Amino acid sequence: MPGRGWRRRSPRPWRKRCSCWRSWWLLLTLSAADRLDRWPLELRASVIGAGVGVLAWFAPGLVGGGDALTQRVLSGGASLAWLPLAFLLRFALGAVSYAAGTPGGLFAPMLVLGAQLGLLFGSAASQPFSDPPMPATAFAVVGMAAFFTAVVRAPLTGIVLITEMTAGLTLLLPMLLACAMAMLVPTVLRNAPIYDSLRERTVHAGRRT
Repeated sequence: MPGRGWRRRSPRPWRKRCSCWRSWWLLLTLSAADRLDRWPLELRASVIGAGVGVLAWFAPGLVGGGDALTQRVLSGGASLAWLPLAFLLRFALGAVSYAAGTPGGLFAPMLVLGAQLGLLFGSAASQPFSDPPMPATAFAVVGMAAFFTAVVRAPLTGIVLITEMTAGLTLLLPMLLACAMAMLVPTVLRNAPIYDSLRERTVHAGRRT
């Protein structure tokens, strides 16, 4: 279990926006995995892998690193009817898979969540407030940069990466504005960057041992 200092700084989920919930959920699953430290790492990874494997059997497009999902969202090929469910599944399983302790990362899953969240927001906002409606895929691009910035707290890195991925500068100004807000809100809510939280967690784990 994390030390008291870590617990005081851990975010409360009902006060945070979605990107802050992402950090909270990831740290929560890691803490839950710590309670199962009596289980061998191979057993924990096998249980989680079996659950993901069942999902892959019925919905193979929802598993994996997420590059294919991101490209599908940016190209406008994602089904809006299933997008909320896909977002929730990726949101939940991404952190659970990371907590398994097997080699994996956070970067690609963050981009998928940002693209899906941006597309959902764009589909809901562009129709009544824009004439003609703005393409929802533009919101997906901005969403990737903003979500990455809110979780990692690295706006310049997020903007450069997304600009390189899309090979375009037309959304640079919206990305700047969105990333500025994505920096401001978690900072005001005192939500630490995810990599800082993970580092602090590792330090506490080292002191316990």
